[in-house]
Amino acid sequence: MKAVLLSSVLRVILVLVVCFAVSVLPCSAQEVVKMSTTTSLLDNGLLDALLPVFKASTGIEVHAIARGTGAAILDGRDGNADLIFVHARELEEQFIADGYGLKRCPIMYNDFVLVGPQQDPAAINGLNDIVAAFCKLASSPATFVSRGDESGTHFLEKKLWKEANTQMPAAGYLSVGQGMARTLLVAFEKQAYTLVDRATFLNLNQGDDETSHLVIHCEGDKKMHNIYTLIAVNPKMHPHVNLAAAEKFITWIKSAPALKIITEFKVANTSVFFPIKED
Repeated sequence: MKAVLLSSVLRVILVLVVCFAVSVLPCSAQEVVKMSTTTSLLDNGLLDALLPVFKASTGIEVHAIARGTGAAILDGRDGNADLIFVHARELEEQFIADGYGLKRCPIMYNDFVLVGPQQDPAAINGLNDIVAAFCKLASSPATFVSRGDESGTHFLEKKLWKEANTQMPAAGYLSVGQGMARTLLVAFEKQAYTLVDRATFLNLNQGDDETSHLVIHCEGDKKMHNIYTLIAVNPKMHPHVNLAAAEKFITWIKSAPALKIITEFKVANTSVFFPIKED
């Protein structure tokens, strides 16, 4: 009888030990893809619309790191990201030529606009020639706020100053070394001009008093066309990168459900992103 009782007790203890062991076993790690991307895609809210749907569809969590395009590309070079989502073609092509990226996958486009105070001290309102607008800015008493962070926006700005063969006087040029949201806020506070993507501008135009809102002064120039591109990091350079997950994200974002999200995404009741075919 005692032997039977002891055996029963031992069985109970064994079951309890097994149950405890199962309860403390770590859960299987969720698959993660690290994406270094531009601050604008976070500032304007598009990634908030896309990433939860991708996770629900695939089970893969996207950890998005918001940086300027230059810093995002550096993340790819250093192996700190599995893929990058950026918007500066020349830098992207160099990234691939140097062996760090596999292929440019253009996903969508929006456009840049030149915004500034309603009083428009540079008298550029209505221009659709961005180089002419930069020339007028340089000869005006206005202030221009630059991101100054080697982002895609900053890269374009520097190209435009070069094409205009001029630059803002030092007293009228403020480089903040910040993302688009902060740059736009400084431009609002200073009642200054800045170059910004349309989606971020519509999402973050500052201030309760509409008379102090910044407004779009120059738009529509083809030079302000802004293509966003995904590039997977080359595992030959960084064997630890999660290429499979990166490629799943690239494939998914070109799928009909993802393109529908991009097409229907609006800021201030305005469509701001448009899917494109690979060029």
